[in-house]
Amino acid sequence: MDSKFHAFMFPWFAFGHMIPFLHLANKLAEKGHRVTFLLPKKAQKQVEHHNLFPDSIVFHPLTVPHVNGLPPGAETTSDISISEDNLLSEALDLTRGQVEAAVRALRPDLIFFDFAHWIPELAKEHMIKSVSYMIVSATVIARLHDPGAPVEVPPPGYPSSKVLFRGNDAHALVIRSIFYERLYHQLATGFKSCDVIALRTCNEIEGKFCDFISRQYQKKVLLTGPMLPEPDTSKPLEEHWSHFLSGFPPGSVVFCALGSQIVLEKDQFQELCLGMELTGLPFLVAVKPPRGSSTIQESLPEGFEERVKGRGVVSGGWVQQPLILSHPSVGCFVNHCGPGAIWECLMTDCQMVLIPFLSDQVLFTRLLTEEFEVSVEVFREKTGWFSKESLRDAIKSVMDKESDLGKLVRSNHAKLKEILVSPGLFAGYVDNFVEGLTDLISVQKHD
Repeated sequence: MDSKFHAFMFPWFAFGHMIPFLHLANKLAEKGHRVTFLLPKKAQKQVEHHNLFPDSIVFHPLTVPHVNGLPPGAETTSDISISEDNLLSEALDLTRGQVEAAVRALRPDLIFFDFAHWIPELAKEHMIKSVSYMIVSATVIARLHDPGAPVEVPPPGYPSSKVLFRGNDAHALVIRSIFYERLYHQLATGFKSCDVIALRTCNEIEGKFCDFISRQYQKKVLLTGPMLPEPDTSKPLEEHWSHFLSGFPPGSVVFCALGSQIVLEKDQFQELCLGMELTGLPFLVAVKPPRGSSTIQESLPEGFEERVKGRGVVSGGWVQQPLILSHPSVGCFVNHCGPGAIWECLMTDCQMVLIPFLSDQVLFTRLLTEEFEVSVEVFREKTGWFSKESLRDAIKSVMDKESDLGKLVRSNHAKLKEILVSPGLFAGYVDNFVEGLTDLISVQKHD
């Protein structure tokens, strides 16, 4: 039997999902497997530079059907506000006919999916295997359940008390939105129906959660490891950022980035800028312009640019995040606790300050701050917003090498980094993952 397989990949229509799926596709292609990658038409141009094996990874563009209420031409979450995610989810479901036609024509061995809960049913009809691949942390997956079904009580030793939402987490109420209720139901359906669950994590950080998920769904759980992209050595850090950062002592600069989907309100954006200013430290902020603004400059606090000239920069454009994090002058990373950002930071010496915005980010934040104690969370007011003072205090606490909290976080981060950078660890996860998929397919072929 030929041990090389052909995989379909069908991620949620968000770059924060498509790009990690493509990182996994690169690892599979590197091992000699073929991948057909299903995605919205316009998105192909924006992700194809991540395709390191264009001969083995073929893009299959989908036409995103129009749904009432969805802005004309919207194809990914970057084209809409978070409140319209449920409409894009409906549009994704309406591509089922196109996906099925591609499966029928190209006959893959297995198909990876995340939000499209109907994929396992389609896969069974065509005698192929389905893999529910989750890029969010296992901590979050262990908390998901079908809202209509009873919740299984976690077993002894499961650290539930430290990763639950706190009562005054106003921002955590986002999980009660239409999209999140619908999403939780879809994910639980996908987990129950798929052939295997795959998670972008490793046992060293989330082993107990992975074991719990396996028992909860009575499914094999395969781990890919963090799936970090290969560093692009052909493109050094852009000259203006390299010049700016190199003007400061090692470990002194605060870098802030909040991911591709977080768009702040103008007052919260200004509070972020003022909090950075209050630290007295050099800083680089890379966030999208706030809601209602077309540029960063028009929304900056009055007199801000003059006051921080020479030590602080706020950019609204894309930046080379991994290269900035690995720059010797950067000592602190303020972020939204997206899994990719966390993995990147854990592999560096940067200290972490977390401002979670969505429910999955809140849970992952609690794991890192309270279980592993490798980060500090920014305190939020009862309104759900953070103040410039709470941001300043969180940053200062990890940047002060003499404070008890700073010492604790630095020590724990260094120990965890040492484990994660051990030679062969991540390559071993990829080898075991591919072996697990090959076994899954061989069972299908012998049935």
